Amino acid sequence: MEGPGLGAGGPLLILGLETSCDETAAALVDGGEIVSNVVASQADLHARFGGVVPEVASRRHLELVVPVIREALGERSLDDVDAVAVTQGPGLIGALLVGLSAAKALAWGRGLPLIPVNHLHGHVASLYLEPDPLEPPFLCLLASGGHTLLVDVPNHGAFGVLGTTLDDAAGEAFDKGARLLGLGYPGGAEIDRLAREGDPEAFDFPVARVPGLDFSFSGVKTALLYAVRDLGRDLEARQADLAASYQRAIVQALVRRTREAAERTGAERIAVVGGVAANSELRAALPEAKAPPLALCTDNAAMIASAARYAEAIAPPGYLALDAYASAL
Repeated sequence: MEGPGLGAGGPLLILGLETSCDETAAALVDGGEIVSNVVASQADLHARFGGVVPEVASRRHLELVVPVIREALGERSLDDVDAVAVTQGPGLIGALLVGLSAAKALAWGRGLPLIPVNHLHGHVASLYLEPDPLEPPFLCLLASGGHTLLVDVPNHGAFGVLGTTLDDAAGEAFDKGARLLGLGYPGGAEIDRLAREGDPEAFDFPVARVPGLDFSFSGVKTALLYAVRDLGRDLEARQADLAASYQRAIVQALVRRTREAAERTGAERIAVVGGVAANSELRAALPEAKAPPLALCTDNAAMIASAARYAEAIAPPGYLALDAYASAL
C-alpha cells in the first residue's frame, strides 16, 4: 500500500541526506524539482583498498556531512525547509548512523518532521523527479553494488519483489571482476570503459539459470577467475576482451530476466535504476527501459528526498529513537 506521504498538500521543500555507503550526499527537492544535489564521493579514498572499507567510510562521512549540507542549502537556510529526509537503511551501519544522526539533529533543532527512507525505494523514486518523471505502474530492474532486484511498482510509495540475487549483486560482480582484471575502483565504470576496446564474443562466460526470476552471478565471477589464471602472463593482452565478454554475460543475464519478468507480469513499461543502470551496454541492450539521468543512478540524496514525498513523516520527538538497519527490510 502507498503510505500517506507528502505528495498532496504536505511540505514541499525537503532536505534529503544519504550516507549509506561511500557517498556523502545532500539535496533539496521542491515537489518533484531538484533544487540542489550535492554528492561528495569517497571513491579515491577507497581505491587503494580495491573496495569500500566501512570504518574509513564512516569517519569520512563525519568530516563531510556538514559541509555537504551547507553546500546543498546554498542561499537558502534551514528555516526554508519543510521536512528532513534520510536514508535509514539498508547499507553500512556506521555510515548510515552518521546521516541519521545529522538528520535527527537538524529536524529536532528546527522542530521539523523527519522522514526515514529505505535506500531501495530511493533508487526507484529517482524516476519520479523532473523534468521527465515516470508514473507507476511499471516493472523495475534495480541493480547496484549491493542489490539486484526485479520489482513490481504499483504506486509511488511501494513495490513488490519479483526476483533477487541468490549470491552476488550485479554491481558487486562488476567490482570483483575488475579486481581480478587488475583494474581500479569503482570496478563497474572501469570494466565499462575497457570493454569498449574489446571483443564481447572472445570468451564464453555462462551465467547460471536459476528458478523463478532470481539471479546468480557467482558462477560468472568464478569463470573469469579461471580465465585469468589460464592466461597467466598473456592477461594484459587479453584484458579488454575479458572485460567485454564478462560485461556482456552480466548484462545479458539482467536483460533476459527483466524481459522474462515483463512477459510473465504483462508489464507495459520497464525501468532500470541503481548504479549499474549507468552501464552503457545495459542501456543499449534495454532501449525500451526508462532510466534516470546518470547523476541519479549512483547514490544521491535527491532520490531520497523524492521517495520521502510518498513515505510517512514522523513528527518530533517521535523520530529520536529511530535506528539504522543494515539489511533490506
